[in-house]
Parts: sequence; C-alpha cells; structure tokens
Amino acid sequence: MIKRLNMLLMLVLNLFATEAESNLKKIPVGGQAVIEGVLMKGKNLWGLAVRRPAGEIFHESWPNSSRTERYPYKLPFIRGVVVMCEMMAVGFKALSKSAEVALEEEEEKLTFKDILVAVAIAIFAVGGLFIALPLWIAGKLSTVPLYVNIIEGVTRAVIFIGYVAIIGLWPDIKQVFRYHGAEHKTINAFEAEMKMTPENIMKCSRIHPRCGTSFLLIAVIVSIIIFSPVKTFIAGENFALQVLARIILIPLVIGISYEIIRLASNSGKLGLCLIAPFLTLQYLTTREPDINMAEVALVSLDTALEGGLLS
Repeated sequence: MIKRLNMLLMLVLNLFATEAESNLKKIPVGGQAVIEGVLMKGKNLWGLAVRRPAGEIFHESWPNSSRTERYPYKLPFIRGVVVMCEMMAVGFKALSKSAEVALEEEEEKLTFKDILVAVAIAIFAVGGLFIALPLWIAGKLSTVPLYVNIIEGVTRAVIFIGYVAIIGLWPDIKQVFRYHGAEHKTINAFEAEMKMTPENIMKCSRIHPRCGTSFLLIAVIVSIIIFSPVKTFIAGENFALQVLARIILIPLVIGISYEIIRLASNSGKLGLCLIAPFLTLQYLTTREPDINMAEVALVSLDTALEGGLLS
C-alpha cells in the first residue's frame, strides 16, 4: 500500500519535465525521473531506461508526437497547457512501466483505478491545499484586497515548498529525486557538448533552468496577478465561487508561466539571473545521484536520440 501511494505521489510531482535545447545541435531534449530510472524526450522518440533489481538496465522507446508542433496548439499561452497535459499522459505510461521493471511485481503496475486515484489526489491537492486553504488563510489575516492576494500567494508557495520538503524525506521519493538530479546533470552535459560518459555527467550541476519545480514557483507569482480581479469583479464574498474561479483560471496561469520560463531560459545570462531565485527549489526536488544513476540517465538519453551517444 505504501509503495502504491508513493507511486501516486510521484505522478503528481512529475506533471512537468525539464525541457532544454542544445545551442549547436538544435536537438530539443527533456526528461523526468521515474522509479529507478529516467524518461528522456528526443526529437522523434521518448526513451525510458530503468535499473532492474539484478543490476542490468532495461530500456525502450516509443514515438514522440506532440500537438505543439501544429496550430493552434503551438501558439504562445496555449502550448504550455498542452505540454502539461502531454507530460501527464506520458508520465502515467513511463511510471507504470518503470514500476513493473524496477519492482518486478506485476501487481505493482498502475491500473486504471490507480490513475483515477492519482487524478483525484491531484485535484484535491490543487483545489484544497493550493487554492482553498491559502485563500481561507489570507481572508482571515486581512480584508484589504491587495494584501489578501499577496498573503494568498505567499501562503501557497510556503505550502508547496513544505509539501515537497516533507515527501522528500520518504526513502522512495528521495530515490526518485536522485534520479531527477541525474536527469538534470545529463541534460546539462549534453547542452555543454561534453563527451557523454557517466564520469563527465557527474561533474555537471543538478540544477536546470527549465525544471518544472521552478516553473511552479513562477506560477505562484503569476497567480497573484491573475487571481487579483476575481474577488472584485467575479466572485465577491462567495468563498466557493472564488475557489471555482481560481480553478478555471489555472490554464491561463500555466500558459503565462510557461512563456516566462521559456523566454528566460532562451535569454542567456540575463534570463538565468532573473529566474535564479526560483532555481533554488531544485535543491529540494533533486538529490546528488551516484554514477550508476548517471549511467541510467545516459542510456535513456541515448535511446531518445536513437543512439550515437554511447558509440
């Protein structure tokens, strides 16, 4: 039961993945951590690599076809929401497969019921912990609209950071965070056009500017601005209506936040300086991997890029 709950928590955390682009090779790559492994996104393929209990590395690939390559899904502010939905779908598939391979127990595969439970957990977390609770606390502390919005946003950030910090203490989640670090290091090595070996990967930073956890903190700030008119122009003093309005506006918050982090990541050192405070959260969602984890991440990237890195 505990293993299954941990798997569902990982699904909630893996709604976003790092996305990067090598400046010279112009090959878009990205990734996310799974159970005892890493999922990487190449131009044409998804590559999954998972360490089996016996030590060997399982890997497989499947086509990467994104709606963001065509209209209207590729338009700014729309593509961020599409990316999130696609990553959630791919995350379900990869996490289920990694559980089957790493645990070698058929009953640990995620069933349709597990998926429904995961979605319910996500909805409860977003609607309850990250929207209703901060709004309720802010309303108790102030009646001035501006202060209420600021308090709500700060409270939301504190709750999210506390949530990540607490679940990061669980051994299963901590192991996923180590693979998250291996994924970042591998992408950083690839972007730097280093010789792709586990030893070189270990020299790189485990922090990456497009990580989904940094995205979420930016979304908190964006939400302060987007949610500001809700009470004045839409919901009034109706608490339930205020919560509902915020949930409806989440896609807009996601779309704007995605464009901000995308712009900052493509703006060189200035952009990195602007988002640097948000990158610190990655010290909670990543851990230092060992060289065996770096090897798994490298196999995953090589699979996603259709070979060539390990030859």
